[in-house]
Amino acid sequence: MLKEFRDFLLRGNLLEIAVGLVLALAFTMVVNSLVEDLITPLIAAIFGKPDFSGLTFTINESTFRYGEFLNAVIAFLLIAAVLFFLVVKPMNALAARRADREEEATTRQCPECLSEIPAGARRCAFCTVEVVPSA
Repeated sequence: MLKEFRDFLLRGNLLEIAVGLVLALAFTMVVNSLVEDLITPLIAAIFGKPDFSGLTFTINESTFRYGEFLNAVIAFLLIAAVLFFLVVKPMNALAARRADREEEATTRQCPECLSEIPAGARRCAFCTVEVVPSA
């Protein structure tokens, strides 16, 4: 049973997940610091109020702190915007460039019938003309 447990712990995908989780937590701290230390004070400088936690109302002696909720929503939106513009958009652009490069390298046109054939083909599957394989 101990050998089986050791094999489970040393399995490659478990270690990859652990490393990914640690990196995600570190990245979360960076993004939170960016939002709390740079973007929120910038918004406070523009609009004049950085913290809404003091906003409340009372009904039948029950206090509703909607300011805390507003703080959470604003923090969420700021973090989502930072992630989108600083991580997702650049990664999508890189992935699109890589896909274009890979797509170009895997096919080419037949010189006879102009159909798409694999880059390493010696004969066109459509018109059966012999073609020189590309490198």
